[in-house]
Amino acid sequence: MAASILGQPWRWRGLAADARDGFGTDDLVTQLLLARGCPREALDDHRAPSIRAFMPDPSIFRDMDKAAARLADAVETGERVAIFGDYDVDGATSAALLVRLLAELGLSARPYIPDRLTEGYGPSGAALHRLADEGASLIVTVDCGAQAFEALEAVRAAAVDIVVVDHHKCQSALPPAHALVNPNRLDEGEGAAHGHLAAVGVCFLLAAALVRTLRARGFFAARDEPRLLEMLDLVALGTVADVAPLKGLNRAFVAQGLKVMAQRRNIGLDALIEASRLTRAPTCQDLGFALGPRINAGGRVGRADLGVRLLTTAEPQEARTIAAELDRLNEERRAIETLVRETAEAGASGDRRVLVVAGRGWHPGVIGIVAGRLKERFGRPAIVIAIDEDGVGKGSGRSIANVDLGAAILAAREHGLLVAGGGHAMAAGLTIAADQVQPLADFLEDRLSIAVSRAMAGRALLLDTVVAPGGVTTGLVEALDAGGPYGTGWAPPRIAVGPVRVVRADRVGSDHVRAIVAGDDGRSLKAMAFRAADTPLGQALLAAAPHRKLWLAGRARRDDWSGRDVAELHLDDAAWAS
Repeated sequence: MAASILGQPWRWRGLAADARDGFGTDDLVTQLLLARGCPREALDDHRAPSIRAFMPDPSIFRDMDKAAARLADAVETGERVAIFGDYDVDGATSAALLVRLLAELGLSARPYIPDRLTEGYGPSGAALHRLADEGASLIVTVDCGAQAFEALEAVRAAAVDIVVVDHHKCQSALPPAHALVNPNRLDEGEGAAHGHLAAVGVCFLLAAALVRTLRARGFFAARDEPRLLEMLDLVALGTVADVAPLKGLNRAFVAQGLKVMAQRRNIGLDALIEASRLTRAPTCQDLGFALGPRINAGGRVGRADLGVRLLTTAEPQEARTIAAELDRLNEERRAIETLVRETAEAGASGDRRVLVVAGRGWHPGVIGIVAGRLKERFGRPAIVIAIDEDGVGKGSGRSIANVDLGAAILAAREHGLLVAGGGHAMAAGLTIAADQVQPLADFLEDRLSIAVSRAMAGRALLLDTVVAPGGVTTGLVEALDAGGPYGTGWAPPRIAVGPVRVVRADRVGSDHVRAIVAGDDGRSLKAMAFRAADTPLGQALLAAAPHRKLWLAGRARRDDWSGRDVAELHLDDAAWAS
């Protein structure tokens, strides 16, 4: 197939994988694992990813033992500790994990989440001084701090120690801190292999190191050790919501975390699941599209600390109240997002390899989501910048595979184009003066255009298997799911279905297309094309002649809305049958 309705070639995923010996008679799950780069000798570990199989010794990370020892001192002496987290899901889950762990160790830690609008990203000198004035002798920053040079320098003379736990790109110089744990330190050794971890994953490793340190000191001689594995639901949520690649240890975190979440032991998460109207155990997709956005809504358009409060409360009524508020804020966020997205899409330049759009008065709480939407629509990195009344822009960017946006933003900062900025390969944030937006766009275009062009040229729709319409069943969904968890870096299985003819197609909601298709096997199937009504794919389905046949490509999913145990196809593309 040369090209599809969306203008992209379709290829078998297995042909791009390291499968030199071929798939032969391998079962479907084995084929899925091999096609995603799993070595044949590691198949057993990847079929059922366990913490035991993938967990490294926390001591391999620089400053990890130093950070664990400092926290252990605080636990033993009953110091006042503050946990300073970012306002996104990764920051909220990271902070909640440490607050919950320290509570089990007998220490009540004070969480602090900065307000996105009034304080911005990361620790400020004023906030750290405020915590020190409240009596904190130890402050742990989570999911932030790696670039907080001025803030940490500002409190160097204060009687407070700072431990930084982060995963964002670092410069060669590091801010002053008692300990800085980050697998993406440039001087990291063996721990650099785990640079794909979200901050909450690094916090889990610190938690393990802390418990081990306290065990060695005899702290648990007369008390039970915390059950760290019961906190993996938080790790799974933060990992998926931060779009961390689901490879290696992250796969184990999410696979085991989903099992913990299904037990609904965390009162706050249980309330959030109810507020999200999920009637079954959450899936990896639910973490990214149902639970994560609601936690994020607090930091985007509401109170920044709502997520941490929800994830740490022991009161069911408080949990239900906060979850309901987050659900309401998420609806508000959607309305704001739509307004910003429509304007940003209109201003995106189609001839640029890196999209940089800016607008005055845009709500900074939704720019990251809008950047993700632009990336999906145009297939290239996108940065969305909200400029305030003082001419200061807050920007958020999302990248595509094989294009390191975080490194480019750090380079732009070093060139003097940014007030602040940082991130990782797939996402970045920045602060910029309004008159520097165009120079930034030109800098990124010059630096990344070749990498983006290569990534776009090599892009194809990768398929795992082909079935007739009657083969799209809940049994197939279960078989495909067995190769999960799926997400960034471990792509969900995509199947080709056909040939089919469109029996009926209609527009549903604001911009979705629903189609009933029938195949030569006499079976029919529901297919959904989300946010596609005004795209070539949606228009082709709506206008398809009843005698003309198509091949469909997409993901088999359970139909959660019909009340029947049936499967449907969520479309990524289609192609006319020859």
